[in-house]
Amino acid sequence: MDRAISTATQNRRQRHRWLLGAGLLAALGLALLAFRTVLQPSVERNALLLARVERGDVEASLTAAGVIIPAHEAVLTSPIASTIRQVLVAVGSRVQPGQPIIELDRELTASALAKLEDGQQQNRNRGSQLQLALEKALHDLQSQQRVQSVKINSLQSALRDEQYLLKVGGGTAESVRQAELNLRVAQLEQRRLLEQIANQRAANAADRRELGFTVQMQERSIAELAGKLAQANISSQQPGVLTWVNDALGTTVQAGDALARVADLTRFRVRATISDAYADALRPGDPVVVRINDQDLRGTISTISPAVDKGTVTFYATIAEDHHPALRPNLRTDVFVVTKAHHNVLRVKNGPFYQGGKEQPVFVVQNGRAVRRTVQFGDSNFDYVQITGGLRPGQEIIVSDMKDHLDTPEITIK
Repeated sequence: MDRAISTATQNRRQRHRWLLGAGLLAALGLALLAFRTVLQPSVERNALLLARVERGDVEASLTAAGVIIPAHEAVLTSPIASTIRQVLVAVGSRVQPGQPIIELDRELTASALAKLEDGQQQNRNRGSQLQLALEKALHDLQSQQRVQSVKINSLQSALRDEQYLLKVGGGTAESVRQAELNLRVAQLEQRRLLEQIANQRAANAADRRELGFTVQMQERSIAELAGKLAQANISSQQPGVLTWVNDALGTTVQAGDALARVADLTRFRVRATISDAYADALRPGDPVVVRINDQDLRGTISTISPAVDKGTVTFYATIAEDHHPALRPNLRTDVFVVTKAHHNVLRVKNGPFYQGGKEQPVFVVQNGRAVRRTVQFGDSNFDYVQITGGLRPGQEIIVSDMKDHLDTPEITIK
């Protein structure tokens, strides 16, 4: 016979069903949470590079490879064709103005100078001989002219006599005409002699000038060679440090060959090279930043080479602190040519995350997670990237390379 179930029993059974359902729901939730945790990607915080968005200046720049060189370096060349006889100063030594550095063999040049001086003496002798010859020729013409003047006077007297005889009936008209003709011929001859004398004088002056030019040219050659001979002991005209010297004794050198370099190591500048693709962006006077061992020195472009060598353009920059202790000759450095400057803008440290575009996704760190967000960028340099949209000051982003997670909307940071 069936009995009615008590209310207490029914309530107990109902509570049991509710507890069982709640347990099943809790187990299912835990399972789903564990499954989601297994599927959601995560990264170790120690493996990430983080940077905070801040306000500051961003200078857009082009990167060039630079070498520190002395601001002033004198190249000492050989004044004559000779051989190196002796090197008097070692590389690295300080030299003073006028201090001999290299001694050259001067015998060949001294012999050439003696030949020039002998030739000059011959020119002087030739000048004396020419002067005598010219004076003799002019004297002969002047003597002929004086004789002709006497002859004309005689013919004029003869003409007057014939005219008188014709007047008194003792002569003939033919005799008068002949006397007039003889006088006219003599006068023409005298005119020719006068022209010859003038031409001779002009020729004499021209010959003397020509000889004078020859003597002057020879004098200049002698003075030039004598000066070169006096400079055969190579010395510096400025104080400095001997940075290089041709120490191959007995080597033959030609006039103009470099023998030594003396540099002023208290002042420096930069020689830099950059791809010719950026040649049009370079201008004299553009600001540059020279980075040496994490120290930034400011400067400006002074000159730009017009030639392109193996796809690169060379330019030189002066440094404001050209005596800075970090500067050393031949020290390699990075040179940043500033093309544009932005002040008090949002910026973030440059890093592998930045691909150079105007817009790209980045991961913003918040509450232990990295959330993907599209951010707009402006100009950049080696240190910072300008942010034009998508981030606020104080936010932290991942600047590590996140190429493997570009399609992931959220990443857990362990």
